[in-house]
Amino acid sequence: MAGLNVSIGFFSLVVGGCQVLRRLSRWLLSPGAYGCLATEFAGSLQLCMSCLELRMLVEIGPWGGGFGPDVVLTLLFLLFAVHGASFDGASANPTVSLQEFLLLESNLVTTAAKLLAQGAGMGLGWAVTKLYWSWELTHLHFIQNLIASECSSSIHTTLHQAAFAEGTCSLLFHLVLLNLQQSHLIYRVPALAATVTFLTYAAGPFTGAFFNPGLASVTTFHCSGSSFWDYIQVYWLGPLVGMLTALLLYQGNIPRLFQKNLLYSQKSKYKIPKAKVVAHAESHEPCRKRKGEKSNIERA
Repeated sequence: MAGLNVSIGFFSLVVGGCQVLRRLSRWLLSPGAYGCLATEFAGSLQLCMSCLELRMLVEIGPWGGGFGPDVVLTLLFLLFAVHGASFDGASANPTVSLQEFLLLESNLVTTAAKLLAQGAGMGLGWAVTKLYWSWELTHLHFIQNLIASECSSSIHTTLHQAAFAEGTCSLLFHLVLLNLQQSHLIYRVPALAATVTFLTYAAGPFTGAFFNPGLASVTTFHCSGSSFWDYIQVYWLGPLVGMLTALLLYQGNIPRLFQKNLLYSQKSKYKIPKAKVVAHAESHEPCRKRKGEKSNIERA
């Protein structure tokens, strides 16, 4: 269990270090730069380093460390709960950033900046974790270094089934995320952590259950056994399709692309009442209505 204790210490250092990075960034950067660059960079760095170490425990722990999947799943739940509480609004997930863009919650420049920050954070996290493994602090890291150059693909089923599994995980994750977006942090964090833990347990043996294109890119794209296009279909197209499907099921449309509701009637709770939209627009008109003149809403 000494190796597990070292890994827990590593998780603590990663979270603490990224939290210091956030505080420094908040102090040095403008609110806009902090919100779309620093938080996404720190969140992606934290997520990547934690997941790489946890993946090592999943692969080597059962036979090299003497602990079973229950220990790893418990760590996974606790880590994602900590991530949810410390990310400070960051997603560290390209599909979530694209979802915000499609919901008109961010513009193109902000979305592009978030994606670049996520890529930089993931890349640095992979490099730092590889350096940490090279120190071989435990026998688990020693074994990891021996097999690192011969890693195999995380796809352990047919290509179509793997893409379906990643897409389904993304669909369920985004549906939970959309339904909890207005909830208090104390409810949202454990619910999302439990969702990620369940999806990882269900789909992990087939694809690794990443449903995060950025994380999958640095974790498994360099491994042999599948082509680059196979990885793109499973770990990028699958989650993107899942996110779009979740958005359609929840919203009824994709606001960035079209306003017409495709799934729900205007009386649905997902549809913004037209009268409110008109009233909001008229409140910004400079001219005053003449006395006795009825508004468009009243005529309706």
